[in-house]
Amino acid sequence: MPKQARAAKRFLMNKSELRKIYLDRQKNITPSARKTQSRQIAARFFDEFELSSTKFLHLFLPIEKFNEIQTFFIIEEIWRRFPRVETLVPRVNFQTLEIENVRFTAASELTENIWNIAEPLNAEIVADKEIDAVLVPLLCFDRQGFRVGYGKGFYDKFLRQTRSDCLKIGLSYFAPIEKISDANEFDVKLDCCISADEIYRFEHQRS
Repeated sequence: MPKQARAAKRFLMNKSELRKIYLDRQKNITPSARKTQSRQIAARFFDEFELSSTKFLHLFLPIEKFNEIQTFFIIEEIWRRFPRVETLVPRVNFQTLEIENVRFTAASELTENIWNIAEPLNAEIVADKEIDAVLVPLLCFDRQGFRVGYGKGFYDKFLRQTRSDCLKIGLSYFAPIEKISDANEFDVKLDCCISADEIYRFEHQRS
């Protein structure tokens, strides 16, 4: 285990400290390990979650410069096996600074926004309240279900606007840390988080 990761495990750290450590760890995952773990995470997702009642599933497209989990293993399997499930991905509205959920299909044309993040071009927007489940990007998470993202706050704002029964599923390369020291009531907890080795579930009061 890297020295910084051991420090994160032993001591309580805040989001900023954890973000720096885990972004560095994520960027240093080898292409082979990234592919292997992404496949394992996809397999766990399909083994554990029933999609028969899911109409709209929000996923993220991997940001290559951050070496994110390759979600296309999930997306393409949904297109093959669950054609009735509509896949949505985020598009940033830079006027409102909010995430828009846009339809993503095999025929979608992708473009890059000003942050060089891939987004579907001219795609239809679906309302937050229509979404049944969200696969949430993160850098690390704790045993209470709180996550550390990239610090922009887009996903916390978006997740607060989904239905109370919308399933919030994190995807992670790493096991949980004990506690994020500055997690607070404005942060939205995950319902569960999938890593290559395990699925972690969190109990909390739904509003």
